[in-house]
Formats: sequence, structure tokens, C-alpha cells
Amino acid sequence: MALDATTRTETRTETDSLGSLEIPADAYWGIHTARALENFPISMRPISVYRDLVKALAMVKQASARANRQIGVLDPALADLIDRASQRVIDGEFHDQFVVGVVQGGAGTSTNMNANEVITNIALEMAGRQKGDYAFLSPIDHTNRSQSTNDVYPTAVKIGLSLDLVTLLEELDLLRQSFMGKAVEFHDILKIGRTQLQDAVPMTLGQEFHGFATTLGYDHQRLTENANLMFEINMGATAIGTGITTHPGYAPAVLAHLREITGLDLVTADDLVEATSDTGSFMSFSSTLKRNAMKLSKICNDLRLLSSGPQAGLGEINLPAQQAGSSIMPGKVNPVIPEVVNQVAFSVAGADLTVTMASEAGQLQLNAFEPIIAHSIFQSITWMRRAMRTLRINCVDGITANRDRLGAMVGSSVGVVTALTPFIGYAASAALAKTALLTHRNVGDLVVEAGLMTREEVDKQLSPARLSGLEVITQAIPVIQPVENLVEG
Repeated sequence: MALDATTRTETRTETDSLGSLEIPADAYWGIHTARALENFPISMRPISVYRDLVKALAMVKQASARANRQIGVLDPALADLIDRASQRVIDGEFHDQFVVGVVQGGAGTSTNMNANEVITNIALEMAGRQKGDYAFLSPIDHTNRSQSTNDVYPTAVKIGLSLDLVTLLEELDLLRQSFMGKAVEFHDILKIGRTQLQDAVPMTLGQEFHGFATTLGYDHQRLTENANLMFEINMGATAIGTGITTHPGYAPAVLAHLREITGLDLVTADDLVEATSDTGSFMSFSSTLKRNAMKLSKICNDLRLLSSGPQAGLGEINLPAQQAGSSIMPGKVNPVIPEVVNQVAFSVAGADLTVTMASEAGQLQLNAFEPIIAHSIFQSITWMRRAMRTLRINCVDGITANRDRLGAMVGSSVGVVTALTPFIGYAASAALAKTALLTHRNVGDLVVEAGLMTREEVDKQLSPARLSGLEVITQAIPVIQPVENLVEG
């Protein structure tokens, strides 16, 4: 993002160790941000797309200002200005000023300086000063006091991911509940289960959807457990973990303030040198996100298969029609919502590989590739949250069962014969199965016509409850709780 002199004529001059640049007079960012805009026109996506990252950066700056004031290394009046300016960013103001690209060199230095400059210039404006009056309040000497990019950036990323995860878990649970609702709605609808895409034995459609819900519940548990990986921070480490330039009282002070500001159970790493160089927590967290994505993609694959047709496929369920499916075939409707969720899952898997490679590529006392790690995980969380929402609202909530087709398939399926084997024997069951395959006739009718069981006996053994295992058939089949007893709120 280059500065456009044709649209911005009023400027202020800012200087760093490399020289001077003209900065747009109305910009809250400064020279370090300007150089990043010139150097990293890569993603064309500013860090402001991840709102929780911006909030987290401001929380770190606010906590640092309070800690520096507490230990006596920052003038109280200046600390108060930084504190109040940071709060405005936390509250959602000035996010459009966080303009550096999400993909950048320098281990996140550009992001840290973007935050320092914006918060400083907000504070200067609040103090009745001109933007860029760094002799009064400096982005580096004051707003960045007791800090380094190497502790600010990973800490902010961890806090931002923790905040972002809350909304992801909310959507995940709502999706689980949606599948649970369908499990109740479909609890008495028999269908044929399949193994290796071949007909197996009967089950209920409710059981199938209950399984989807259970899978998502397990993922909710794993993600909640792994959220703790984000709670270990390295504030006070500064450059490489030795705490150089930092007051001995800063680390415990900034931790206490961060815990209060964020509401998170943060802890300071036992070994700050290790914590500054290692990104293993990001790798583990990303892996859990990938697990969730793959499970969700498998569920979407099943929804596409179950709804295939509608005439020449399985056609067991009907997905809500969301848009015309073809530019050439009239009346065609495609499973576009599960398809987009599949694609999000593929992206998450790729992002996890990126995180893995970036984590491995760290050298000596710092991993310079944390920006791509942060971008990859933030994007995965964001896309997963949106994907789960559209899957729930635009697909799952509107799914209906094709009861007539399911009934016909169960009636003619040789899998039903398995339930009658204890009563008519294996040999008779095998013969009847062969006849049913050749004639496409109802298995129950064939058993009655053969005089092997009465109609009442057949109907009793082929009831939905018995066929699905909800009632005991033989001692070899465990009793399964009815669906209504399994459904959670």
C-alpha cells in the first residue's frame, strides 16, 4: 500500500534511523508503518481484518502502561494517556488505522510499531497535541517502554486467538444443537446403514444425526482443552528472553494487569528464553483446529451423499434449496452449503501445514515467522466460524427426511434379513436375501409367504426400535438409550 500523494496533500514529517518520510497528516500511524506499507504489499489484507488481534495489541499496551506506572518507570500522566488511548482501540475505535499487511517480515515488528504509533497519536490528540509530537509522547520510549516485539507480538496473538476462540466455540455448540434437534425429529425414521458404501444393517436417521452431534461435541471439548495452550505468555522477556532493559518488577506487574484486562487465566512462562523461541503451542492449537475441520468436512460429505439424486442417487434427505445449481441444466439444485464448508476445511488443513513448517523454521532465540503463523490460525478460526454458521442456518436447520423413499429402501433391503436370522436361521435368511435381491420384493412379505413367521412376528422384529437397537433383540445386542434420553439442550 503505497502512499498516494495525489489524494493526500497535507503531510507531516517523521524521522527514523533510515531518514525522513512524509506521512499523511490525518494518519494515526507513522513512519515505521509507512515503511511496512512499502515493503510488504503481499497479502493486501491489513491486520485490522482480525479485530481480536487489534484488541489484543491494545490490551498489551494498556497493561504495559499500567505496569510501568506501577513500578515507577513511566510518568503517571503519560501512562494515563496511553491507558485511555488503548481503551478506545479495545472499544473498537481506530481499527482502520491498523494497516500493515498480515504477512510481513521482521517477526511482527511492523505490527507492534503500527500499534505503538496509532495508540501514541491517539494519546497525543487527547492531550491537545499534534500527531507526530513524539518529543512529548514517544511510540518507542513511552508506549513501547519495557517491551520488545518479541514478547508483545506472541502475547497479543495468543490473547487475540483466545478471544476469537470464544465465538468459534459458540458457533460450534449451536451447530451441535442443530444436529441434536434433527436427531430428535428423525428418531423413528428407519434407514439402511452402510459400510464401505455397501448396504449394511438398519438404523434410524436420528441415530445418524445424533452421531454427527456427538462428533462436534467431542471437538468442542478438545478445542476447549487446548485453549489453555494460549494462556502461557512471555511478557518481560523483551528481545530474547533475558529481560534486558526491563525492570525486575515489570513481568509480574504486567501479568497481573493483563489478567484483569483480558479476563483470561494467563501465566508467565517458566523459561522466557524457551518461550520466546518456541512456537509449539501454536502448532498444537492449529492441529486441533484441523481435527475439527476434517470432522466437519466428513459430516458434509455424508450430507452430500445422503441427499444425492434426488432421483438417481440415495435421496434419503432433502437439503434446503439455496440457489439454482446450473447454468445449463434447468431445475438442478446443488449442495452448495456443504461444498463451501468442505473447501474451508481444505484451507484449514493447508494452513495447519503452514503453521507446522513455520514453527520448524525458527532459528536460535527467535522464530521470525510468527506473522504467517498468526495469519494462518486467525484465518482458520474466522473461516471455520463463518462456515459453521452458514451450515447451521442455510442447511442443517432446514433438512427434511424423504420418509417414503427411506421406507421403501428398508423394506426391500437384504440387510433387514439380519434381524430375522435368530428366528429363521442363517440358511433360510440367505435364501430369502437372494430372492429379495432378484425380485426387489419386501423381505418381510417373503418371510410371511414362506410360512417362516407370522405377520405379527415379522412386524414386531422389524419395528424401528428393534432394528435400530433401541430395544433388545437378542442377548448379543446391547440396549441403547432412546434418542430422547440422549439429547442435550
